[in-house]
Amino acid sequence: MEILVILAVGLLLWMAWQLYRAKQFTQFKQFIETELKPKIIEYLKNELIENRSELFPNSDCHIQATIDYWCRYKVRILQFALAKEIITKQWLIKTGNTRNSQHLFHIEQSFIH
Repeated sequence: MEILVILAVGLLLWMAWQLYRAKQFTQFKQFIETELKPKIIEYLKNELIENRSELFPNSDCHIQATIDYWCRYKVRILQFALAKEIITKQWLIKTGNTRNSQHLFHIEQSFIH
């Protein structure tokens, strides 16, 4: 009987830990959507406008298509932010989001550029 109580308490603790990790992951995805996405949009607009030429006119339609492509999935936003050093690997380590970013790359791997 005591073993069942110990197992039940262990199971409850494990489930509470999983819920805590899921909430952290959800907060990380919300951070990507609310904090990183506007920075990515601004970066893309500025970069495409600055690089206009006759060969690459970068019209408003092209700018919007580029923004739509990079901001469609959270993993692309994160990938772009890491590639352009809007956020760094050191920041991921410091904030404890390394595991969350690895998990996001895993579950959305089919959307990675």
